[in-house]
Amino acid sequence: MGDVNVTEFVIVVALFALVTVLGFGAARWRRAESLDHLDEWGLGGRNFGAWVTWFLIGGDLYTAYTFVAVPALVFAAGATGFFAVPYTIVVYPLVFLVAPRLWSVSHRHGYVTPADFIRGRHDSSSLALLVALTGIVATMPYIALQLVGIEAVIKAMGIDGKLPLWIAFAILAAYTWQSGLRAPALIAFVKDTLIYLVVIVAVLYIPHKLGGWDAIFSAADKKFNATPPPPDGPPDGTILSTAGQLGYSTLALGSAMALFLYPHSVTGVLAARSRDTIKRNMAALPAYSFILGLLALLGYMAIAAGVTPVGADPAKKVPGDSSTIVPLLFDNMFPSWFAGIAFAAIAIGALVPAAIMSIAAANLFTRNIFKEYIKKDATPKQEAQASKFASLVVKFGALLAILVLDPQFSIDLQLFGGVLILQTLPAIVFGLYTRWFHRWALTGGLLAGILAGFLMLYKIANPLIGKEHFAGSQWALSRWGIDTTYTVYVGLLALLINVAVALVLTAVLRAAKAPAGTDRTNETDYHVELGDPGVRPGIADEGDASQVAAGGASSA
Repeated sequence: MGDVNVTEFVIVVALFALVTVLGFGAARWRRAESLDHLDEWGLGGRNFGAWVTWFLIGGDLYTAYTFVAVPALVFAAGATGFFAVPYTIVVYPLVFLVAPRLWSVSHRHGYVTPADFIRGRHDSSSLALLVALTGIVATMPYIALQLVGIEAVIKAMGIDGKLPLWIAFAILAAYTWQSGLRAPALIAFVKDTLIYLVVIVAVLYIPHKLGGWDAIFSAADKKFNATPPPPDGPPDGTILSTAGQLGYSTLALGSAMALFLYPHSVTGVLAARSRDTIKRNMAALPAYSFILGLLALLGYMAIAAGVTPVGADPAKKVPGDSSTIVPLLFDNMFPSWFAGIAFAAIAIGALVPAAIMSIAAANLFTRNIFKEYIKKDATPKQEAQASKFASLVVKFGALLAILVLDPQFSIDLQLFGGVLILQTLPAIVFGLYTRWFHRWALTGGLLAGILAGFLMLYKIANPLIGKEHFAGSQWALSRWGIDTTYTVYVGLLALLINVAVALVLTAVLRAAKAPAGTDRTNETDYHVELGDPGVRPGIADEGDASQVAAGGASSA
């Protein structure tokens, strides 16, 4: 550690220690009689108000990986990297249409996961299992990428070895085990405050040091003009080419549709106290998009500052670890004391979403695998214990992915994860409004979408960076014999195949009068609010829920 800046190191450790104390102390915050229940450990008692939910969902969605990956993409590809800005604007009106309905039916029936809703709505344990497995697989690399954010800070600080990652893992595992969802909810206040502070200072201070925005954009233009375009895509640049606009828009739309299908996003929604809390947050969360837009500009600043990623070798055309450009930019531009604060913001920004993601994946395992197939008579305490152990396993798996695999491979897995989770949309979102789709047809569509998405991603190559497979998420329409340079986001194409298969199979199965199962929900379940029968903070009233379910099927 001879080359480590002592000031930066001390500040990072001090702030990390602060959030560790908050993580352990969170078990006493909004204290429940017992955390031995998934409603308490995994959903924070279903009792978070507007402010806590705003920080929790914001801390959940705007991650350390976002902090390093969005600027890194802008650094490498230019305007394409700004797709994250419109998609985080588009997403909230879309979610406004479905999140309140999911909140209501889940609180009425005690659902903890989206797969619980699938089980009750479509009466299909196999479809629920497939949705649960899809959620777990899509979440695992997402957790790993949070550790990539911490690793980027470690590299930028000049620290060798993996010991800091082990320490961060141990701390994260310990306070998540003890406090459940309350820990990341409380730490999110610190995380978001630090990120807002760092980003606002960065966009005011760094351009001043670099000679203004004109100098920054001129440097970016010069770099991209000298960069050869990808073989199957539009050229990079600070302005989108005509050929790149379709790929950009479909990527933004597909990403928006996928964002709140992730288990950790659903967990944040179900932890809210009321429907009104959800609606207020969908209206207020776009404030984060403003910060995200400023954050993306750090990529251009890194170009103007001459930042070279860790491990890069231009002579051998080795790109290096692009996730390190933001920490390196901060290290070069800021005084040591503020660089330490910026590094801490990135590291703490990894802990909040990693905790929520691991809890969400663990809840899926517990409710839709452990209780459904391993121990059907599990008590609430046994469910909570199983979820704690599963959360630990998920975090350990993510850590191994970073320690054993090439970090770029984790990014490739995350690329597939986004396409994967988007395929659960018909079963979850369509199911909130209609039960016309047959359960077997939804299963067939989901499998078809996953297979199609995987095959398309596998075939995308980029010889310029030496990758034969999984080299991007844009599918060139010319591959289908269309004389055009346009590309389309793979996830959206796979979703269209998914829906087409579900439509055709539903028509066939309904004509054949295949058994559709029993809907355990009814129309009123999708509109209930806090205070209605069976809907209250804390543990759901399963007795009232069962009475409503006995009321018969509905076509809500």
